Amino acid sequence: MNDQPQLSAQDLLDQMRGHFEKLCSDVAGAVNAAPAGQVINASEEEVRDLLADFRLATYQAALQLRLEAAQAAFPPSGAPDDRQAPAEQGP
Repeated sequence: MNDQPQLSAQDLLDQMRGHFEKLCSDVAGAVNAAPAGQVINASEEEVRDLLADFRLATYQAALQLRLEAAQAAFPPSGAPDDRQAPAEQGP
């Protein structure tokens, strides 16, 4: 069993939906811009780069969401109540 705070897949999906829609649009644009008979040769590298950027952005978002989940699970503790007030110095 994993005790560590988990990121929500739905939160990741919500955060990345716009990025994914742009990725699909850009991939379609790259493939459609390739000349007939040269589709793979003319679009493969651009599509690979688009997917690499998306993979990186998705992983970074997932790490950030996991970090935020961990921070929410362990809020900073307040100052202890039993601290003694600093001693006053005389003139």
